Amino acid sequence: MTQSVPPSQPTDGNPFAQQPDAVPPAPPAPARNNIALGIVAAVVAALVTAGIYGGIVGATEYEIGYAAVGVGFVIGFAAGKVGGANPALPVVSAILSLGAVYLGQLIGIAAIGADELGVSVTTVLTDYFDLVTKVWNEDADALTFVFLGIGAFAAFSGAKKAAA
Repeated sequence: MTQSVPPSQPTDGNPFAQQPDAVPPAPPAPARNNIALGIVAAVVAALVTAGIYGGIVGATEYEIGYAAVGVGFVIGFAAGKVGGANPALPVVSAILSLGAVYLGQLIGIAAIGADELGVSVTTVLTDYFDLVTKVWNEDADALTFVFLGIGAFAAFSGAKKAAA
């Protein structure tokens, strides 16, 4: 036997219980295509990953290229995921990646120096920044710049992939 009226549903606090075809409203879409939020996310990711990369360099006393690629990808991914498909975000991500890898390397050098001097990393960075940059300039070789470039490329492609 066919019923023309659906069976009544119990009202247990559900406001849609008496309306068989009613659907609750969809949740609001996440903020996308907002270049300002994308840039903020990329800057935050750059600062966080620079600190992590600096900690890795300081702990191992080696420049690890794959970590530089990871820094770039995280920055680009954060920018693309939050900021959307704005064409400026991959470029901004690549530039921020260069700065983050460089800052991470400086933090790593400062961590090594702080360990040797018995002071904090912050003290080395603030009081001996000229010495830290001089050490970076003396230690920088072609591979350093290759990893800077690869990190920037990873940031660019990460932003493109996350926005898709």
